[in-house]
Amino acid sequence: QVQLVESGGGLVQSGGSLRLSCTASGRRFEINHMGWHRQAPGEQRELVATITSGGSTNYAEAVSGRFTISRDFAKNTVYLQMNSLRPEDTAVYYCNADGRIPPAIIEGSYRYLEVWGQGTLVTVSS
Repeated sequence: QVQLVESGGGLVQSGGSLRLSCTASGRRFEINHMGWHRQAPGEQRELVATITSGGSTNYAEAVSGRFTISRDFAKNTVYLQMNSLRPEDTAVYYCNADGRIPPAIIEGSYRYLEVWGQGTLVTVSS
């Protein structure tokens, strides 16, 4: 039905940059918010950044000024540009999206969903 697939993770030196990509499949999925969360070893998952269908963005304080979230609506893709990376940014990064699927028939109902990707590992060495 709906899938999110992340890419772009890897190993980078402190101070370096990476760009993560996440593409949604499912042509009938009308996306509202998209965002990125991360989970560091031994830590709970935390919000990194979100972007609305209107382009408004929100960032966690820890990444503000260093990370940039953006969307390509035509490609159903969200990006996370990560600059000035620090060892504490090391985590599995997860893409997520919420939205709805329209009904297949006139009297049907919308189906509202929140979807998560499988995660991509970012490792920042000191």
